[in-house]
Amino acid sequence: MNPALTELLSSARVVSLPLRTRFRGVVDREAMLFQGPNGWAEWSPFLDYEDEESAVWLAAAIEFAYADLPTLKREAIPVNATLPAVTPDQVEKVLSRFGDFGTVKIKVAESGQSLDDDLQRVQAVRNIYPDARIRLDANGGYSVEDAMNIATALFDSGVSLDYLEQPVKTIAEMAELKLRLSKAGIGSAQANGVKIAADESVRKVSDPMAVVQADAADILVLKAAPLGGISRAMAIANEAALPVVISSALDSSIGLSMGAHLAAALPIHSATEPGGLAFDCGLGTGALLAGDVTREPLIPADGFIEVRRVAVDQQKLDIFEAEDHRIDWWIDRLDRAFKLL
Repeated sequence: MNPALTELLSSARVVSLPLRTRFRGVVDREAMLFQGPNGWAEWSPFLDYEDEESAVWLAAAIEFAYADLPTLKREAIPVNATLPAVTPDQVEKVLSRFGDFGTVKIKVAESGQSLDDDLQRVQAVRNIYPDARIRLDANGGYSVEDAMNIATALFDSGVSLDYLEQPVKTIAEMAELKLRLSKAGIGSAQANGVKIAADESVRKVSDPMAVVQADAADILVLKAAPLGGISRAMAIANEAALPVVISSALDSSIGLSMGAHLAAALPIHSATEPGGLAFDCGLGTGALLAGDVTREPLIPADGFIEVRRVAVDQQKLDIFEAEDHRIDWWIDRLDRAFKLL
């Protein structure tokens, strides 16, 4: 049973956390936080999301604060470093904040940039971190032709990708790209072939299984909040029976804690336990924040983050409290989303 709206509001705080580097057009990450019997939870659907989608995120936050959580199988989660769509000269500075890492997720298909910009960013990572595994995240920003071009260029130059995440927008385009990669001899069936991971095609569609049924992805990227919570995300992983990676949505340490709990509850993907965890997870993005709500943030150490609840610091809440008109905006949004639960 959901708590009453008045109960959520009794502990609710709205914060605006600055980023060190612009990330997908965001320079400050706004979030509403509230406390339940389990501890603090974060509700932070992006500002342009409609109420229906925001309500799904709210259900996830309520579950994390109030509901029983699954048994955890591990105490730490391996994570990748995340590189925004920066110029090559900024690569080392940004990635140095992540400490030791084995995998880099590189943002590509940024508005106003070209394929050549993306290739230069990848090459800079290869030059500076020659042993790091590489994955690209386009957030659906490529056309099928552009995705084919960059996949071919990287394959031909000897770059072995972990995967290409949400290269194109629709499931139909994902399926077309997967088929074209296979016909070109560089698809996932080939050694060092290009795998396709689905993110938006899971969390921003009415049926998360549609991308699986269309055979349009090799891997699923699951995010606890956009999918409605840990239990729902685990059910999707189990039904899909594909290897999964747990990722964040540019969360504070509180939101990252929910993602870490999800990753810790999943088995390791195998033939006997399909739908389990595979690859390093995208839960190291706390390193991109210039401020957080705790004095012990969930940031990567030796390529891992801990699986733990986050102790909120009241002084931090005060420092990063949003302006009054933004607080009012979030309270109104909460009222609308709560009515849709």
